[in-house]
Order: sequence, then structure tokens, then C-alpha cells
Amino acid sequence: MGVLLQHFILDELRRVLPRLASRRGLTLPQMNDLADVLAILAERIEPSDGQDAALSDANDPPVLGTLLTARAREEVSYLITGDKDLLPLAERYPIVTPVAFLAMYVGWVGDSQPSLTSSENFPGSPATA
Repeated sequence: MGVLLQHFILDELRRVLPRLASRRGLTLPQMNDLADVLAILAERIEPSDGQDAALSDANDPPVLGTLLTARAREEVSYLITGDKDLLPLAERYPIVTPVAFLAMYVGWVGDSQPSLTSSENFPGSPATA
């Protein structure tokens, strides 16, 4: 399993990451590097219809559709997002926050920086949508 994305998600990341840079203790160039790495490493897929009655943001169905498509292909474990409209759907879909994901799979808790270079930090190599 690997990272699965669609073009909309990459565009959304590039739009949202600059706002998050200072809150996460990263510089804007570091955030841009993150988006670039994801663009290079991720497999791009076409999402299914991600309509859900609980979604109120018109930008969220493509994101949920990416998760549903990837799950149908049995190639994804989680949707990793901080989107406040998508997180409540975690009761029905495997959706986790970035911090929860890092805590589960990298052992990162709090302000310490995770080590992303050791394969032992990625049991089962969970994927993202």
C-alpha cells in the first residue's frame, strides 16, 4: 500500500498548507516541499462519487470519493485529514487526523519530531487517500 491522491487533494493541500505553516512550526518552503514530495510519491486516482448527506462543503465529496475508490481497490487504510467537515464522518469511514496518524504509526506524540526515516516506524505501511 502507498499514498493515493487525486489532483483536487493536491490542489487543496497547496492552498491550505501556507495557512498551517506557522501553526505547525514549519516554514512555507518546508510546507511546499511536503506538497512536492506527495505529488511525486503518490499514485493519482480518479475518485468515485463521494456524496454523503453529512457533507456540507462542496469541496469535500471529491476527497471522500478518493477514500471510497481507494478502499474499493483495497489499497488504503485511512483518509488523513484535518478538515473539520470530514472528521465527523470518522464514525462511518476510516478517517484520522494527521496527529492521530503520526501517533499510531510513527510514535509521535506532542511537540517532539517523529523520525520518518526508520522502517520500524511504519508497521503495515498504512496508506492515505
